[in-house]
Amino acid sequence: MDNVVTETPPNFSSDKELHKYIVELEFEAIIPNPFQPRHNWDDAQLQDLASSIKENGILQPIIVRPNNGKYEIVAGERRFRASQLAGLKKIPAMVRKTDDSEMLALAIVENIHRADLNPIEKAKAYQAFMETFNLTQEQAAQKLGQDRSVIANFIRLLNLPAEVKQMLIDGALDMGHARAILALPTDDLRKRLANRALAGRLSVREVERLVRLAIAAGDEKKQKQIIEKPANIKDLEEKIRARLGTRVDIKARKNGQRGKIVIEFYSLDEFDNITQMLGVNAD
Repeated sequence: MDNVVTETPPNFSSDKELHKYIVELEFEAIIPNPFQPRHNWDDAQLQDLASSIKENGILQPIIVRPNNGKYEIVAGERRFRASQLAGLKKIPAMVRKTDDSEMLALAIVENIHRADLNPIEKAKAYQAFMETFNLTQEQAAQKLGQDRSVIANFIRLLNLPAEVKQMLIDGALDMGHARAILALPTDDLRKRLANRALAGRLSVREVERLVRLAIAAGDEKKQKQIIEKPANIKDLEEKIRARLGTRVDIKARKNGQRGKIVIEFYSLDEFDNITQMLGVNAD
C-alpha cells in the first residue's frame, strides 16, 4: 500500500497534502462518528465482515478526521467495528479535513442505501440531513438521488407514537403496516391497531382494510370497536389455544357471519398432534 505510515501523521499544511497519505491507526486513537445515523448493528453481519477481513484484509481504508489528538470516523464504521472483531491491532485510514456538515452528509450517503438500516434510523437520517443543510424534501431528494415521495414517506414515520416506532426498529412491523397505520387520526388508535397487527400477525392488506373501516366509521368509539378484536373472540381464541396447545387466530368479517380460524404449528410433530386432537387422520 503506497504512502502507508504507522506513526502519528504529521501536521499537514494543506488539504492536497493531507490526501496523499493513508495511515495505520491504533483503535484506541479512533472514536465513532457522532453523526452516525445507524444505532443498531447486526452482529451476524459484522461477524461475516470480520471473517472476510481475517482472510482478505482491509480492502478499503476508512476515512477519519483529526479531532483533539484523536480521529473521528467520517466513513467506514462497519469496517472499523468488524476489524476489531477480527482481532486487528491497527486499521488503515485516510485522514481528511472535514467539517460537521460534510461529515453528516457522508455518513448519511454511506448508510442511506443499505437495506439493514431500519426505517426509523433512515427517517432520522433524512431529517437530520434536511435540518443541517436547511433543505426542502425536494432539494434533499435531488442531492441524495432519491424520489421526494421516498423521503416524505420515511419522514412521516417520525409522527408515529414511540411504542409503534419501536416495533419498526425491532422489525415487528414493516413499512407497509406503518404507512397504513399513520392514516388513523389519533395516536391511541395507531397504538391499538399496531398492537393488534403484531398480536394477530396481520398482513399489510388486512391492516389497510381495518384503517378504511375505522375512518369510514367516523366516531372514535366505533373506530376502537373496529380496530380491537371483540372480547368474546379473544376468549374463544384462548380456549381453543388451551385445547390444542398452540397459537390460534380467529379472523371474523365485519358482519360476523364469515371468517377464518388460523391454527399455527411449528414442527411436523406438532402438526400431527393437532390433527389427532381434531380427530383427523393425516395418513
